[in-house]
Amino acid sequence: MIARALRPFAAATDRTRRDVVPRPARLYNVPALARILWSFTRDTDWMPQVRHRGMDVLLLVRLVLRGSVRLICDDDGPCAFIAREGDLIHALYVHARARRRGHGRALLSEAKATRTLLALWTPVESNTARRFYAAEGFSTAAYGDGSGNDEALPEVLMIWQKPQVHRQDTA
Repeated sequence: MIARALRPFAAATDRTRRDVVPRPARLYNVPALARILWSFTRDTDWMPQVRHRGMDVLLLVRLVLRGSVRLICDDDGPCAFIAREGDLIHALYVHARARRRGHGRALLSEAKATRTLLALWTPVESNTARRFYAAEGFSTAAYGDGSGNDEALPEVLMIWQKPQVHRQDTA
């Protein structure tokens, strides 16, 4: 009886582990990527709406065509994505339904595995994002007045560097 009661938990755990594997986004994922983006930008009181939805979709199409977007899916489809070109992270968003499940961390871990340096700009007002990035090893490097982003929001540049491994000579 206990084994039967634990079986649904084990299945959910296995499914969650399997789903936290980032994969390349495809053009057919763009509507879902837009919903992920909007679950933050359209539902955050302090985030000004400066682009219409069509422009967001166009920007996502461009990023996907460049091969810059990796995503994670859950049972309901795409739920998190990162847009990155080289060392620069353009965007990292997790849908409201999937937050605090390790998806953002998994996307960052994959990016960290391929780079020695990562940089991103995030709004100063986004305390949750800043705490998340700090917990992931990012440090504040500079501040911007908002002239570098569409929303004209003050922003902070955060940088992560791969820790250097120092070897001692064994003489």
